[in-house]
Amino acid sequence: MIRDANKGDSDAIADIYNYYIENTSITFEETPVLGSQMQQRIEDVQECSLPWLVVLDNEIIVGYAYATKWKDRSAYRFSVEVTVYLANQMRGRGLGKKLYEALFLRLKEHGIHTVIGGIALPNPSSVALHEKMGMKKVAHFEKVGFKFNEWRDVGYWQLIKPIITV
Repeated sequence: MIRDANKGDSDAIADIYNYYIENTSITFEETPVLGSQMQQRIEDVQECSLPWLVVLDNEIIVGYAYATKWKDRSAYRFSVEVTVYLANQMRGRGLGKKLYEALFLRLKEHGIHTVIGGIALPNPSSVALHEKMGMKKVAHFEKVGFKFNEWRDVGYWQLIKPIITV
């Protein structure tokens, strides 16, 4: 089941995200976040009338996806950056695609023209997911993140006029 995130979800979402902060270079954040910090992030997204979705398995949150403004200036108002995270044990089950399909449908309904996804590289599973969604690589920045004593690249994937074939 996929639904909008609500106030009681922030601790579970923080737990999912903290795994990636502490164990991977998928995110360049280096300090675990508290549920209260995650709640503020959720509220910030929702206050911009953008979606933050969660996916549940047996009534337990096992993943989430959301969109944020690409940039603050008015001319960028039809462009967003998207993010998806799954509980580590839930990866490879197609939930990321289902979350993105639901998210992209919402974005299309809100008149979003361009969807952008930034990926810390290497990350073949995230690249595959974004490309399954029809996104194309449009940029590659070398050695822009430094985590776990290593320089990391970031690639950007883009989709214009999200088309959903659910």
